[in-house]
Amino acid sequence: MIEFKHVSKTFYIGKSEVQAVKDVSLTIAQGDIFGIIGFSGAGKSTLLRLVNMLERPTAGKVIIQGTDISTLSPKKLREERQNIGMIFQNFNLFNSRTVAGNIAYPLKLAGMKKTQITERVQELLQFVGLTDKAKHYPDQLSGGQKQRVGIARALATSPDVLVCDEATSALDPETTGDILKLLKKVNQELGITILLITHEMHVIQSICNKVAIMEDGAVIESGPVFDTFTNPQHPTTRRFIGSVQQDLPSAHILQEWRRHNEGSLYRVTFTGDTTNDPVLSSITKKHNVDFNIVYGSVQELQNKLFGNLIVSFTGQETAISRTLEALNDIVTLEEVTDIEG
Repeated sequence: MIEFKHVSKTFYIGKSEVQAVKDVSLTIAQGDIFGIIGFSGAGKSTLLRLVNMLERPTAGKVIIQGTDISTLSPKKLREERQNIGMIFQNFNLFNSRTVAGNIAYPLKLAGMKKTQITERVQELLQFVGLTDKAKHYPDQLSGGQKQRVGIARALATSPDVLVCDEATSALDPETTGDILKLLKKVNQELGITILLITHEMHVIQSICNKVAIMEDGAVIESGPVFDTFTNPQHPTTRRFIGSVQQDLPSAHILQEWRRHNEGSLYRVTFTGDTTNDPVLSSITKKHNVDFNIVYGSVQELQNKLFGNLIVSFTGQETAISRTLEALNDIVTLEEVTDIEG
């Protein structure tokens, strides 16, 4: 559906050169809810603007449904943009137009007949739950209601792709949850592919099936959300994941544990069927080793269980080594060495 092929974007400010996007290659498949996350200045907003050619790549190709959109004529590009809905962080509604008028605006630009516009607006108002707000103005709406109008407007021309630029960052947590549910409804019921950027990992965790992490203009890690959460490879990815799931106890707790105990601590990550199996007890019992769970949790992620335990082992050194070898064949195992904070 959407392909970034070795895409770069360089801005020139006077004699200065800023590489906002560096050699990014990504594929967003039909039906994905694909999240791009990064800290401020990572390049994610610039990458998003390349999708509808609000910015043009310095190098590489942006391909939508098999077409390199940077090669399109102005007329063809305008037509293509009707197939790409856009949702903004600050809503970007016309304060002088009613809710119905805001939703109708792109339909008028597309040359739709008045009766068709009225019918389509009513349909969208019902879909986003704002039927009773048709004659209200944006200033009369809450932040969540404004974003619902923004979503309805983005859906007006029946796009195949919905692009979301920090769509929930201006909202409170409860309203954010409601908007994310609505976006998931858009994806599941209308079959629309969603590409969103955010700096909030809980947004990725809540609705995305795939994620790419950006830093300094480059994609440093990407893949299915479950795989990324359960086995992050890059330190920046680990920082983002740590913002939504505390997978280590605090530095103080670790220091206190080490003050009173000998030996090593290990992080044991369970996924899939191993979450429900007595892996630790059966393997340690077999090798005559005792274990102590210092910290841990089991949670649901992408409709799968994911367990994360911090464990210590006691017993003969050779027996502990055999236990670790056996565990490593079944679960993800790593020694906890870093203490931060």
